Amino acid sequence: MEIQFVLNQKQVTAEAAADTVLLDVLRGLGCKSVKCGCETTNCGLCTVWIDGKSRLSCSVLAVSVEGHEVTTLEGVEKEAAEFGAFLAGEGAEQCGFCSPGFIMNVLAMFRELEDPGIDQIKEYLAGNLCRCTGYMGQLRAIQKYMQAKAEENNSQQGEEAGAR
Repeated sequence: MEIQFVLNQKQVTAEAAADTVLLDVLRGLGCKSVKCGCETTNCGLCTVWIDGKSRLSCSVLAVSVEGHEVTTLEGVEKEAAEFGAFLAGEGAEQCGFCSPGFIMNVLAMFRELEDPGIDQIKEYLAGNLCRCTGYMGQLRAIQKYMQAKAEENNSQQGEEAGAR
């Protein structure tokens, strides 16, 4: 059957059988950041946003996104690169295989939670598995990124107040 949805801010049409998962459709549309790691919803490599919320595309039937908005890492490249620099700065990117799904979840967390503590961060990202970093570098990168974004926001607010 034919499905239509918004992918990374562009209207797309794709063919999907009733049992086709979104992961397969997205990869077929060229979104190579969406990866299959486990097929059991345990690793987070296939994380995308559906209508702004993190979802595991290996567990979503493609037909269910008809009329919805799907965002992959390709759709948030600037933000992803910014956070990726923090990961690299902490030596937490290693092989990079898990990075796309991890970055999608970190960016979603940043949008959803206001100033999360370390326990909230760990809980939010519990479904993202990484085989080579040990997680501490990732946590440091998240904290530094969130601190930098808070400072950036404070600076922008100060500039806006001064312009009035």
